[in-house]
Amino acid sequence: MRVLLFALVCCLMTNHTLAAAPATAVTRLVIHGGAGTLDPARSSPRIDAGYEQALAAALAAGHAVLAGGGSSVDAVVAAIAVMEDSPLFNAGRGAVFSHEGHNELDASIMDGANRAAGAVAAVRTIRNPVRAATAVMRDGVHVMLLGAGAEEFARAQGLEIVDPSWFRSEERWRQLQKARAAQRVLRDHDAGPVAAYAPDDKRGTVGAVALDRHGNLAAGTSTGGLTNKRWGRIGDSPVIGAGTWADNRTVAVSATGTGEMFIRSAAAHQVAALVGLAGMSPAQAADATLAEVAEIGGDGGLIVLDAHGDFAMRFNTRGMYRGTVGSDGRARVGIYGGEEKPVRLPALR
Repeated sequence: MRVLLFALVCCLMTNHTLAAAPATAVTRLVIHGGAGTLDPARSSPRIDAGYEQALAAALAAGHAVLAGGGSSVDAVVAAIAVMEDSPLFNAGRGAVFSHEGHNELDASIMDGANRAAGAVAAVRTIRNPVRAATAVMRDGVHVMLLGAGAEEFARAQGLEIVDPSWFRSEERWRQLQKARAAQRVLRDHDAGPVAAYAPDDKRGTVGAVALDRHGNLAAGTSTGGLTNKRWGRIGDSPVIGAGTWADNRTVAVSATGTGEMFIRSAAAHQVAALVGLAGMSPAQAADATLAEVAEIGGDGGLIVLDAHGDFAMRFNTRGMYRGTVGSDGRARVGIYGGEEKPVRLPALR
């Protein structure tokens, strides 16, 4: 009986989302830039301000799309592309190095209106992997493309291809040398030479979820993975259902954290299932999913958004770079625990 009732509700929700929403319908964008043990003692007001400005720039790009009547997919791409172009985040230009000394990038995107999805993994020359993932989705033949094949596809689609040196930074190179010397796989930024999945580091990934004025949801995630990763390791970010999920009937989700555990938990889809089947709120579903991830040794964060504009930015680490902006253009960002603070969105160039 419960299954039948849920099927009926989903059918009704699906029919509703196909109807045209009024122009004054709510919009919402939520983003993250990675979660982990973000310790104020290891940072400074200047460094934190740089991250807050980068988050605000990403919010401004995505909000401009939504305010102009654009789609949730385009808003997600716009926000993530800004973070991919920033050296502050472990995605795109800020990506970490593999054991062999390469920047290997992963990204995925999903459209909640029809559950179309696209992903690329282990690419080295695509400036904005999220755009490549979107091209895969819109092409519609496949869902995930890997490595050289994904790059060939992106080139054929007219996407920007760059020399691998575009992604190189001396800070990331130094982190690789530290990781190699310690014979460890490290997370992001200044993580010390600790065992894999140790608590004292950051989970570097960026992501966005959006709701447009037509009532459609979308989600996307992008990452450079782990410092000193080997053997073609791929985490949860390009895996639909683990790092990314969107369905108008439930929620849009983007994850950041210990990738293997998020894959084993099917974390992004689990959040949607708890909202749809158990009637949980976005925050409740995120907390329950993070608890399951913790049970198998993982941690991280989740951003979640439903078709009513209700959202959650939840994490079981000490901090998560995060932000949100609604229809009114009022934006808030946060890094550590506690309430997010208001921030002025920059003018777009």
